[in-house]
Amino acid sequence: MARKTFNDKLQDSKDMPKIVVVDHERSIEIYGGKNMLIAPPLEYNDIMALIPEGKVITIREIREFLSQRRGADFTCPMTAGMFINLSARASCERDFDRIPFWRTLKSHGELNPKYPGGIEYQKHKLECEGHSIITKGRKNIRYFVEDYENNLYDLQ
Repeated sequence: MARKTFNDKLQDSKDMPKIVVVDHERSIEIYGGKNMLIAPPLEYNDIMALIPEGKVITIREIREFLSQRRGADFTCPMTAGMFINLSARASCERDFDRIPFWRTLKSHGELNPKYPGGIEYQKHKLECEGHSIITKGRKNIRYFVEDYENNLYDLQ
């Protein structure tokens, strides 16, 4: 049997979206509620496709938007990260209908080293759109979009 492509995985919603009730006290405290949304990968892809040139969004904003839209307290952070990466990889498999995944940042405007092409590709794409990239750290250097808050795309 042939291995599934990233686009095959992107289209596979299984039983999502679903809201799972969490009973782990620390998680409830951190995320502010018990009702956790697990959104399908295609929803992340569709949101990432909306971000126009010159704007950025963080995974946190996407998660908050999805949980509000679905009536959940929060969105699963683990599946969000996996499905955002999946969306980026699926986009690179396609010859058409690509999404600007490089505009989706990690917390605090950090670039995502797991994206196709790594930091250098994302850095180049963002700089071409007018963003300045700054570094933090000495040994484990991390890259951030400077003043990313001023260029956040509003999903509302």
